[in-house]
Amino acid sequence: MLINEPAIILITGIMASGKSTVAQLLAQRFDKSVHLRGDIYRKMIVNNRKEVSPKGNDDELEQLRLRYRLAANAADTYFKEGFTVVVQDVVVGRMLNDFVSFIQNRPFYVAVLCPNTEVVAEREAIRIKKGYGIWTVSDLDKVLRQETPRIGMWLDSTDLTPEETVTEILKRAGHEALIT
Repeated sequence: MLINEPAIILITGIMASGKSTVAQLLAQRFDKSVHLRGDIYRKMIVNNRKEVSPKGNDDELEQLRLRYRLAANAADTYFKEGFTVVVQDVVVGRMLNDFVSFIQNRPFYVAVLCPNTEVVAEREAIRIKKGYGIWTVSDLDKVLRQETPRIGMWLDSTDLTPEETVTEILKRAGHEALIT
């Protein structure tokens, strides 16, 4: 394992790219770990929740930044207590730079899951939880591939099982995913 413990690891990608499953399996590989689901902070908002639309107005983006700051603060707090924290959320576009700036502790790793859109659409079709509404798979994938800064490790997980994806992350993270 090339990840120093404790650590903070962000698993990101578009909806239905395998983030939740991979993050859980990855967290289970460490002796003292947390799987932090960033979306929980969105779900906590009872009234006036802003869902980010493809055009993303200022109010929507500020609420998204709030969600990312809360997740980063929680990750830093768990880290300070000796946990390896696997944060999992949709962090794409220029917002990835914002999220990275919110994490105060190191080592910090970023793994971007980027399976092809056909696989994502197939996964979305069989999921009970539906992620896509105002977004299409291809629209969000376009943001991922064309607007997201190329930082961290980008992993095409199209032909990988979740277990194989975790193995690749562990094998390559030390030299591809580390954020300094």
